[in-house]
Amino acid sequence: MLKVFKFGGASVKDAAAVKNAASIIKQFTKDNLLIVVSAMGKTTNNLERLVNAYFFDKGTMQEIFDELKTFHFDIVSALFKDKSSAIYAQLENDFVELLWAIEDEPSSTYNHHYDQIVGMGEIFSSRIVSAYFNEDGSDCLWLDARGIIQTDNTYREGNVDFELTQQLAEKDLLPLLKQHKVILTQGFIGGTSENFTTTLGREGSDYTAAILAYSTNAESVTIWKDVPGVLNADPKWFSNTQKIDELTYQDAIELAYYGATVIHPKTIKPLQNKNIPLYVKSFIESVAEGTVIKDSNKHLPIPSFIFKVHQMLITISPRDFSFIAEENLSKIFALFHQHQVKINVMQLSAISFSVCVDMDNKKIQPLIQTLQNDYKVLYNDELELVTIRYYDQSTIERVCVDKEVLLEQKSRYTVQLVVRNTN
Repeated sequence: MLKVFKFGGASVKDAAAVKNAASIIKQFTKDNLLIVVSAMGKTTNNLERLVNAYFFDKGTMQEIFDELKTFHFDIVSALFKDKSSAIYAQLENDFVELLWAIEDEPSSTYNHHYDQIVGMGEIFSSRIVSAYFNEDGSDCLWLDARGIIQTDNTYREGNVDFELTQQLAEKDLLPLLKQHKVILTQGFIGGTSENFTTTLGREGSDYTAAILAYSTNAESVTIWKDVPGVLNADPKWFSNTQKIDELTYQDAIELAYYGATVIHPKTIKPLQNKNIPLYVKSFIESVAEGTVIKDSNKHLPIPSFIFKVHQMLITISPRDFSFIAEENLSKIFALFHQHQVKINVMQLSAISFSVCVDMDNKKIQPLIQTLQNDYKVLYNDELELVTIRYYDQSTIERVCVDKEVLLEQKSRYTVQLVVRNTN
């Protein structure tokens, strides 16, 4: 049977991590493995710096490029002592491709160039990891995900054409699995009909694994993390976290939607559609049980806490004191969609509409300016959004210490609080 593995940036962040990943796949020699890797360590952040330098501050471009190249070649040097190994030339060619992407003046939108540049991070990592797996004795074939995962032209948030992707997986990918025990490809990226790179949204490699599992009818997906499984809170915020052994698809998608960073929000749907279980396991303790997400009647046994920082609360009101009715709402939602601003929580009153969104000034400021043409707009920034799944009053009180609540919204199982510090 085919298993899909996803190794995130932390699990391939340096030479030691790559060797550890190689040792994990050797525990599954009886299986066919389709492996998805993310960019190494903080590479995506540094490639985003490169995009911004390319568009706005060209004086720092070469410095960032050199830093990226040195980082990756240092890892190669630690893994491959033979300087004649093919990986050196392959990686050099990939960096030439990145150089070409920033050589000329920008000719398209920021988002288009973002995808062509930032998507290279997964190309670099997959080259290195694939080459090392072969060096270590695994029969591993490198595959370009852009030839399988097909999307539209929505750059930075490519919409997957599942029908075409499945056709390509059946035609081009599955036959390769009859010839190779391990195929390794890139997370986060897809391709368009014009052969441009698209990205699937930040941290989108989980989603890639789900797409490929769906398209190949895989037995399971395993995401290898630096935590023992899905926890009921981020250890950065809570010291006494608890591992959740089993999650329903519904609870998992709710947690992901509200911002739990352990799983990309789009990951669950393709898996649920074909009843493919998702395992979240530790690459530090690879034999430990972890968490399984599957079709189940077991709902969360304990409250789960999700924290999102750098939030903005925007309140929109008609200038003429009229009601916020369907006509106004449809216009407001259209503007949010046009500016690609996602709403994390919203609340409606008679003459105002409040939303909490991630602070992304490249998107938010143009949106506010457009809204101000027809509406009065007020906002507070640097807030926190706290979501509690299966809450009670004591859990609410626990997260509100030294906080002022600006917005509260409750449903049967979930409470969301937009808060700011008071100390």
